Amino acid sequence: MTDRESMDYDVVIVGGGPAGLATAIRLKQLAEEKEQEINVCVLEKGAEVGAHILSGAVMDPGALTELIPDWKEKGAPLDTPVTEDKFMFLSESGEKTTPNWLLPPCFHNVGNYIVSLGQVTRWLGEQAEALGVEIFPGFAATEVLYDDQNRVIGVATGDMGVGRDGEPGPNYQRGMALLAKYTIFAEGARGQLGRQLIEKFDLDKNRDPQSYGIGIKELWEIDPAKSQPGLVIHTAGWPLDADTYGGSFLYHLKDNLVAVGMVVGLDYANPWLSPFEEFQRYKTHPAIRGTFEGGKRISYGARAITAGGLLSLPKLVFPGGAMVGCEAGFLNASRIKGSHAAIKTGMMAADAAFEALQAGREYDELSAYPVAFEQSWLHTELNKARNFKQWFKKGRTVATVMTGIEQWLLRGNIPWTIHRDKPDHVYLKPADQCVKIEYPKPDGKLTFDRLSSVFISNTNHEEDEPIHLTLKDPTVPVRINLAKYAGPEQRYCPAGVYEFIKNEGGEDQLQINAQNCVHCKTCDIKDPTQNIVWVAPQGGEGPVYSNM
Repeated sequence: MTDRESMDYDVVIVGGGPAGLATAIRLKQLAEEKEQEINVCVLEKGAEVGAHILSGAVMDPGALTELIPDWKEKGAPLDTPVTEDKFMFLSESGEKTTPNWLLPPCFHNVGNYIVSLGQVTRWLGEQAEALGVEIFPGFAATEVLYDDQNRVIGVATGDMGVGRDGEPGPNYQRGMALLAKYTIFAEGARGQLGRQLIEKFDLDKNRDPQSYGIGIKELWEIDPAKSQPGLVIHTAGWPLDADTYGGSFLYHLKDNLVAVGMVVGLDYANPWLSPFEEFQRYKTHPAIRGTFEGGKRISYGARAITAGGLLSLPKLVFPGGAMVGCEAGFLNASRIKGSHAAIKTGMMAADAAFEALQAGREYDELSAYPVAFEQSWLHTELNKARNFKQWFKKGRTVATVMTGIEQWLLRGNIPWTIHRDKPDHVYLKPADQCVKIEYPKPDGKLTFDRLSSVFISNTNHEEDEPIHLTLKDPTVPVRINLAKYAGPEQRYCPAGVYEFIKNEGGEDQLQINAQNCVHCKTCDIKDPTQNIVWVAPQGGEGPVYSNM
C-alpha cells in the first residue's frame, strides 16, 4: 500500500446532511463575524450532497431560522406549509380519526413545512459553499485517525479501485487523510465511525441502549383531483400487530406529489415479519388506497432512524471530536422529526469548536457543547418525550393511553422515567415460536416487489469491489440465523440484499447481493447475533435520491 496523502483543516466534518452542513455553516458565520480565517471541510459519501438523504419529512423551521434567519429570501425549498393534521387508528377494514383537540402538542404540525429533505440539504450545501466551506462528495470516511494519546486527529477516506479479492485494481487510488484540530461526526443513524467511537470511548456508559426503527418511503405522483398540498396524515394500527412499534405517514406536497411511508421499530419479535411487505400492505387499506389509485410511483428508499431519544444519547464529546444529529440519536420519535434537532446540535457543536480554536486549543473535549445542549430548548423538547418509545414495549393500547397522559394531560411535565435495558436485536424470537406471516403477491400498481423498488432508488455499486456487508463469522447465517430464526435477513432487508440459496452440493448458503444495498443499516442493527457489520463501499455509490 502506498502512503496516504494528507490535507490539514481546522475542522473536518464527516457527513453532508443537515447536521454536518449546519456545523460547517455556523463555523463560517462565526469566523466572518470575528473576521477570522477558519478552514472547514465536509466529506459526503453520496455521489452528491443530498444523494443519501431520506426523510418523511415534516420540518420544524425553528432551528433553520436560528441558523439562517433570511432563509425564505435565500430561496430555501420550504414551500408547502402544513394546512391540516389528521391522525387515524386503522383496523383491517376501518379507521377512526382522532379529533384534533385531543391530539397532543407533539402531533400538531401547523406552522411546519412538508419538504423534500434531500432538496433542503442540497440548498444547505449551496449556502455552505457560498461561505467558503470545502465539500467533497463521493468520498466515504472509513477510518478514524488517532495520535499516540488516543485523541482523534482526523479521518481517512476509503481506497478506490479495489477488486473483490481485496487487491488493488488498474484504477486503484489510495484514500486521503484529512487531519483536523477537531473532527465532527454527522453520519446519520448507526454511523460506521460513530459506532466505533462509542465503543472505543465507552460513550454509552450508563445510557439506555439505542433503539431504532426502519423507515421505508415512496414518492408518488397522484391524480391532481386528489392532491391536497399541506395535508399531513399519520396512522397507527393495521397492518402492524398491537405489540409492534410503528406507524405510517402520508404527506401531500405541491405539484401533485405525495410522500408515503412507514416506520417499524426494530425491536419487533416475530422473525417472519417484513417491514417492506407491511408497508406495501398499508397502501391497500380502504382509507389509504384511493389516494394512489391512478397514480404513479416515482421513487423509493429506506433508512434506519434512531428512536431511543434523550435516555439513549451517548456522551457527545471525546478527545478531538464530537457527534451531532442522528449520529448521536437526537431524533424526537414522538414528533417524528429530527432535522431541526440535527441543525441545532450542529450549531452548538460549531459554537464550542470555534470557541476552542479561538483559545488556541486542539484535540481536546469540546465540553461546552453538551453543556449548551443541556441548557437548550432541544433538551427541554426531548425530555418531554423521553418515555415515548418505552411505552410501546407494553403494547399499543398502554402506549396510546400513556402518551396521551404524558403529552396531552401533563404537557410533557412527567414525574417518572421509563428505562430500556435491551438492544433491539435481542427481542427476536425463534421462528418456531411465532406465527408465520404470509404476504400477498404485489400487483405492480399499488404494491411492488423489492427489486423494482431498488431500481427506482437509483442505487449503484461496482460489481467487482469488496462486499461491504461484512460477516464476522461466515458460518453464522446458516448455522444460527437460518436454523433458529428462518433467515430473518431475507425479510428485514428492504432491498433484497440477503438471499438463502442452495449450493451445488444442495446445502444452504447465504448470498449477499451487495449491489442492491440502499445503505439503510437495518442489517447492522437487527441481525440477532450482531454478525453483520455494515461498512462504507467506495465513495459515490449507493442510492441517489432526487426528491426524497
